[in-house]
Amino acid sequence: MFAKQVAVVFKPVFMCLAGLWVACGSSVVLAHGGVSAEDDVCIIKIDRYKAHFTGYLPKERATQEFCEDIPVATESIFVIDYISDELREMELDFRIVRDVNNIGVTATLVDLGGEQAIEDATIFYVEPKLYQKGIMNIRYDFAQEGGYIGIVNAHHLETGLKYTSVFPFSVGQFSYGKYIQYYLALFVACGVFIYAGGKGRFYHK
Repeated sequence: MFAKQVAVVFKPVFMCLAGLWVACGSSVVLAHGGVSAEDDVCIIKIDRYKAHFTGYLPKERATQEFCEDIPVATESIFVIDYISDELREMELDFRIVRDVNNIGVTATLVDLGGEQAIEDATIFYVEPKLYQKGIMNIRYDFAQEGGYIGIVNAHHLETGLKYTSVFPFSVGQFSYGKYIQYYLALFVACGVFIYAGGKGRFYHK
């Protein structure tokens, strides 16, 4: 009987610990604005349109791919491979700005303060261009670590409409805050689950 009660108490504990172990052992995927991971593939959303987004560090990490943050300040290559064929008929531009206001991963276009503020913070810009093969390659050599924000605009040539994606990222930094929040929420959920399970088993009449 005692062994059965112990099993009842510790079963949810083991389940939660296993969940924490799996979470810690896997890469935590948190969206950075317009860039997120779907089915282990990094996706950039330019309003209603989608493309694969991949980053490379040819000098430092060979062919290893990065989805959002860049581990070291070095020459970087961004590859945007269109999923939505409509993008082939639009002109796309690409911009990198310094996160001068330290907005972080929650940055949106509105947070950047308008066209002049964006222009002042810009460190790299590629003019609008058609990429009819559906692949946009960007190469930039980061000289400084810190927070940055990428901006991609898709210009529809017939309607004149503009579609925008804003994706904050860091270079040479590791932000623990976003992971602490994730694991804290998971820990609290485990506590509630264990408490509710124990209460239901031992305190009901």
